[in-house]
Amino acid sequence: MTDYYIKNTKFYVSVDCIIFGFDKGELKLLLLKRNFEPSLGQWSLMGGFVRDNESVDDAAKRVLKELTGLRNVYMEQVGTFGDVHRDPGERVISVAYYALINVNDYNKNLVKKHNAYWISTDAIPELIFDHPKMVLMALNQMRKKASASPIGFNLLPPLFTLPQLQSLYEAIYGEAIDKRNFRKRIAEMNFIERTDIKDKSSNTRHPYLWKFNNNAYSKDSKFKI
Repeated sequence: MTDYYIKNTKFYVSVDCIIFGFDKGELKLLLLKRNFEPSLGQWSLMGGFVRDNESVDDAAKRVLKELTGLRNVYMEQVGTFGDVHRDPGERVISVAYYALINVNDYNKNLVKKHNAYWISTDAIPELIFDHPKMVLMALNQMRKKASASPIGFNLLPPLFTLPQLQSLYEAIYGEAIDKRNFRKRIAEMNFIERTDIKDKSSNTRHPYLWKFNNNAYSKDSKFKI
């Protein structure tokens, strides 16, 4: 190691994961109550330090797996947060990522072990450090991406009803969508397909279940909801 490296201060590098889910018509965020200092007992995002043998991206994937048990989850980097006093424990630079998961797929025992809970994005409690800024940036980035790319389907089960799909995008945007216009846009997308399976859990007439056909979708496909 040369003097160039030795004479400069070393910092901690961490990752923070903003994990979104969709349940009962609400967009939700997976938060945990800290079981260690600093900020013991306060609400926090799931995070961890980058290890010597991994990239920042790999660290984010590991942290997500440690909390949810999931691999191959849709993730996107939000940004780097490096204010000098952002963490009262040490000088820590954090790279934030948001992830989209199906709330029926994660490992509930792991989530319970980490003292984590699903909280509606409309009722987010006070968070530690600069986590509120991370969440706000992630929400804005996710909403912008979801308007032009089918990333929202990562929040749904493989088969869903059109009312569920509309409810999802209403939750993402935080506003109502006209049903007629919504159905018209869906009909124009040949990669959102109706199956022959009916939703038997419905109290009304059984609506058909739909699916997103990833093979039929390409980056050139028009997607706008």
